[in-house]
Amino acid sequence: MAKLSALLCVHNEEQRLPACLAALSFCDEIVVVADRCSDGTEALARHYGAKVVSGIFPIEGPRKHAGIARCTGEWILELDADEGVTPAFAKEVRETIERADAADWYQIPIDNYVGDQLVRHGWGGSFGTASAARLFRRGVKSWKAERVHPGAKLDGAYGGRLKTALNHMVDEDIADMFARLGRYTALKAQDLADSGKIKSLGDDAFRGVRRFFKCYVSRRGYKEGDLGFLISLMAGLYPILSNLRAREILRTRAQEAKTERPAIPPAPLTLPLRRVEAAGQ
Repeated sequence: MAKLSALLCVHNEEQRLPACLAALSFCDEIVVVADRCSDGTEALARHYGAKVVSGIFPIEGPRKHAGIARCTGEWILELDADEGVTPAFAKEVRETIERADAADWYQIPIDNYVGDQLVRHGWGGSFGTASAARLFRRGVKSWKAERVHPGAKLDGAYGGRLKTALNHMVDEDIADMFARLGRYTALKAQDLADSGKIKSLGDDAFRGVRRFFKCYVSRRGYKEGDLGFLISLMAGLYPILSNLRAREILRTRAQEAKTERPAIPPAPLTLPLRRVEAAGQ
């Protein structure tokens, strides 16, 4: 029987964590990476029998790798604390990894909720996703060192997409959506400022329009009414705001470097020497 490890990376999730962990009894072990937690997250995780990796992980890639290092299962199921699984999902995952011809990694569909409204269409542009590679053999997936939405590398054979979705509580309401856009662009801006890969305003605007069109039209965000429009709009604003905030960070850093530079003391004033002759000479 294939051993399955559930991996969660969390920060102060004592409210959401119990329901998420309680539904993971079909996994053989649970590993929780507690990143700078100051509430009861770690105690709750241990109460549910999870292995806890506690530390400071400002970069998401190393955070994920720290969790993977503690997993002992042949298979990894990657989750967030705001996601939940159903018995049907658990059954499909177990059946998938037990197959003799199982591949190395699988895409998992995600049902995203804003409040109590299920939003199936329009996700994308780094503001949300309708599916993700969350089920994989240990050693198959690795992440780049980025603060938000790090790029991932997947090796081995792709097995397709599961039929049963994860349930994801993305945002409580529209105000929560705006707050998330602020958090995401702040983190992305730091990545851009550190890498120096900041694009022009014109390029950002073009990418923003393209992302809006892709989410609203190609991914049928229009079918979701007001929320579909808003999600598409935020996906379009994401690169523009991220780059504007990155430029702001660079200006602040340049100003701080100028302020902290030690002042060069002025050269001592030197007066020309003048010969004074004694009277009578």
